[in-house]
Amino acid sequence: MENLVQDAIQNVNLAAVMPSLVLCCFGMAILLMVVFLPKGKTAPIAWLSLASLVITGFVSLAAWGSPETGFYGAVQLDNFATFFNLTFILAGILTILMSEDYLQREGYPVGEYYPLILFIIAGAMWMASGTDLITIFLGLEVLSISLYVLAGFFRGQLRSNEAGLKYFLLGSFSTAFLLYGMALVYGATGTTNLAGIAAALQTDGGLLGNPLMVAGMVLMSSGFLFKIAAVPFHMWTPDVYHGAPTPVTAFMSAGPKAAAFAAFMRVFMEGLGGMADQWTSLLWVLAVLTMVIGNVIAIAQTNIKRMLAYSSVAHAGYALVGMVAFNEVGTAGILFYMLAYTFMNLGAFAILVLAGKKGEDNLTLDGFAGFGYRRPMLGVAMAIFLFSLMGLPPTAGFAGKFYIFAGAVQAGYIWLAIIGVLASAVSLYYYLRVMVYMYFRDPVEDFAWVKMPMGAMVSIVIALVGVLLLGILPSSVMDLARLAIF
Repeated sequence: MENLVQDAIQNVNLAAVMPSLVLCCFGMAILLMVVFLPKGKTAPIAWLSLASLVITGFVSLAAWGSPETGFYGAVQLDNFATFFNLTFILAGILTILMSEDYLQREGYPVGEYYPLILFIIAGAMWMASGTDLITIFLGLEVLSISLYVLAGFFRGQLRSNEAGLKYFLLGSFSTAFLLYGMALVYGATGTTNLAGIAAALQTDGGLLGNPLMVAGMVLMSSGFLFKIAAVPFHMWTPDVYHGAPTPVTAFMSAGPKAAAFAAFMRVFMEGLGGMADQWTSLLWVLAVLTMVIGNVIAIAQTNIKRMLAYSSVAHAGYALVGMVAFNEVGTAGILFYMLAYTFMNLGAFAILVLAGKKGEDNLTLDGFAGFGYRRPMLGVAMAIFLFSLMGLPPTAGFAGKFYIFAGAVQAGYIWLAIIGVLASAVSLYYYLRVMVYMYFRDPVEDFAWVKMPMGAMVSIVIALVGVLLLGILPSSVMDLARLAIF
């Protein structure tokens, strides 16, 4: 017994979870501070949350090139986890910057909002660094539970109530499928460690056709596909994105989606790499359906938040192309794309935060008429973000799609790349339609209510710099992404 305890202590290695540990400590401290602050005074909490993310970012950067493994190989803080950790932190910083004035405007200045974002990022970090199915599941639960609360944060709005309840119910079902799949994989291999699963598949060829393994793989994929909002597990996306507070929608489309992709890649590329012939065939079909259906349904949307929700579905399809490719360019392309998508999508949502009235009923195409004339600087910024979402050069969206489709071509999936390019061409219609309303429709509103708070403006500037920098000089970030893949 004494040897077991000593062995367990030696395998703890807190350095492997240091970024998430720092963030959790800050989150709990901030949560306690909320109790002692006057009601409605959330600015100190917001700034302290930003500081905690910046500090955590430096802690994460310190781990680059110095991998740490702990807890009997259940957690690995390698370059892959560090790259995604920095993406999560960036998404959190941009979200918090655009949130303070928004919450005051909507009448929900509640301090608990900010520590929930920190806990979501901590859960995302466990998902990215988890090399054991149990660790990944724990990270997913921490992330999901906090996200359910934020989706329904506006308790007085039926739309927000619907978003929170729908996301909770459907998310619970998807988590059950994921956990059941993990149980089946454990039953077939006798381990939940990804390296152990990979070794079992390599030594026992019979496992490749084992019904338990195949069923476990399918069930786990359905759980991850729900989290990334891929077809046919995307039906929750438009209602949840529409009903949730706009900064939460922005964060949800970037941070948790990137975390789901990180865990998806860990489990399938590292653990189930021996079954690649089976799951790449499945993902090929789902990537096509996700790209096509997401873009086609987005055409019919008149509410901009719902349009961006279906756009988010389509972008999940583009990233799935990189998983199907399963080579260096495609895999590194996913990391690059998640970072690029964080900049361009959060930037677009930051514009919506400023343009929306209280209640946000004006966030429609008609409500955006003349926005580019009334608010020229914001109109130009929105146009750049939309160009990036379309995938036009010289923006980050173009570079991201180029790397992913190049990976598919390199792997021999030429038709998949062609379908991806054609689906991306379809998106030009609904993105350009927003710009047509901004610049070629007579203004219905004077947009006098649009304020320029410092936080939101800083988030827009950061997003613009990121979109243009990754578009003009993508190779340096792509080189880092190549160093990050396992």
